[in-house]
Amino acid sequence: MKRLIALLCAVLALTAGAKAVDVSAPSALLMEKETGAVLFAKDEHTQREPASVTKVMTLLLAMEAIDSGQLSYDTMVTASAHACSMGGSQIWLKENEQMTVDEMLKAVCVVSANDCAVALAEQIAGSEEAFVERMNQRARELGMNDTTFQNATGLPAAGHVTSAYDIALMSRELVLNHPDIRKYTTIWMDTLRGGESQLVNTNRLVRFYQGATGLKTGSTDNALYCLSATAERDGMELIAVIMKGATSAQRFEDAQTLLNYGFAGYTLTRIVPETPLAPVPVALGAQATVQPVLGDGGALLLERSKAAGLQQTVTLAESVEAPVALGDSLGTLTVTSGDGGEVVAEIPLLAGEEVPRLTFWQMFLRTLRTAFLAD
Repeated sequence: MKRLIALLCAVLALTAGAKAVDVSAPSALLMEKETGAVLFAKDEHTQREPASVTKVMTLLLAMEAIDSGQLSYDTMVTASAHACSMGGSQIWLKENEQMTVDEMLKAVCVVSANDCAVALAEQIAGSEEAFVERMNQRARELGMNDTTFQNATGLPAAGHVTSAYDIALMSRELVLNHPDIRKYTTIWMDTLRGGESQLVNTNRLVRFYQGATGLKTGSTDNALYCLSATAERDGMELIAVIMKGATSAQRFEDAQTLLNYGFAGYTLTRIVPETPLAPVPVALGAQATVQPVLGDGGALLLERSKAAGLQQTVTLAESVEAPVALGDSLGTLTVTSGDGGEVVAEIPLLAGEEVPRLTFWQMFLRTLRTAFLAD
């Protein structure tokens, strides 16, 4: 009887949890930015049309071009006839009209301007077709195995598909490594062309959801309503992806459900060793010891119920033999929670530097010095 009652309680708990994260969209996913941990997933690998959420990749490649020096925010971009012919969401660029990269990024992020997305693509790669090749190459590098891009905008095209999981991957890459994108994705209202063109963000969460940081909406007749929504609270940023929502309002409601679930149930903790990590002796090394450092930056995603009363145990190798490469394993920092000592994380301790092996002559000279000192 006791086992039956316990089983019923467990089922009820699971059912309650399921209701707490119930979303109507056929595909959805919730990811934590820092660790990449997936907190919720529903049909996350089914290939679907992403509509303008495609532009997350367009924005990523644009930000990477800025970081590499290929572009600057002040670079002037000239609109081609092809870019001006896009249709759909746009700011009605005229052929040969010029805008800065800064202005075009704003237009893409705030009103999902297809004409500006293609103009940026052509500026970066020479043509939209060449840019799409880069999009697909970058997707492969990120492990987006469900994705094939056919254009830089997300306008309907045969074979242009991705998945909720892949959208989360490229969204994470953008917000994790290019936080400056927030200066565009958090705009609610703005203008271009000296105030002549009014912009209102297609992502209403930017105005109405606490901590919203972006990211990108999308909709077409076939894709229905899609969204990659990002928000940050208490130092933790979450990415909620919705695909094929029935209505615009429903996609935002689903995203809020996922974000609320994540913020209510999880917290991001920075683990710092309670005492300095002792250097590990190195046999036959060019230096006597190697300093261990925390792997993964010490970021630890925990259920809130397990985040209090954390304890640490450090296990280090007694010694290692040279050569030691940067990132070689030296031990483990184990994190436990509660009186029962439940293990919640095992963080690798890695070599923070290289230690080459002694050469024959270095070993010979060291032996001589040891002999003289002994005398």
